[in-house]
Amino acid sequence: MSIEINNETTIPVDEAAIQRLAIFALDQLHVHPDAELAIIFVDEGAMEQLHLQWMDEPGPTDVLSFPMDELRPGTEDAMTPAGLLGDIVICPQVAVAQAETAGHSPLEEMLLLTTHGILHLLGFDHAEPDEEKEMFGVQRDILTGFSLAERRR
Repeated sequence: MSIEINNETTIPVDEAAIQRLAIFALDQLHVHPDAELAIIFVDEGAMEQLHLQWMDEPGPTDVLSFPMDELRPGTEDAMTPAGLLGDIVICPQVAVAQAETAGHSPLEEMLLLTTHGILHLLGFDHAEPDEEKEMFGVQRDILTGFSLAERRR
């Protein structure tokens, strides 16, 4: 897996944990090991600009995904082809605020946002109730599995 992580903020980010999660999630989704992914952490100003440019919505958001090769999850029998998954952009300041509201750590929120971003890159969406149920179920399963794997580390 080629996973590039770039923190362009002053907020500390556990890049090693983010990378372990990304590898775990992509493995669970049967993505080819030669797939490429970029995860960028940006401040609120940069995120607000991206949010306005791409979603036509004001204010910073927590995570944006920019798919490249429109890859989809593979199966145990047929892995997804190698290719460019795309970019995930996360705003740590928004993540910290959301973590406080949710009652968990900023790292847990950033892991959740990374997983959410990966799922969007692979074609998952939550616009419709049935899509939301599927996406959030897969998201929960990945985060639970990763948490168990981390405890065994």
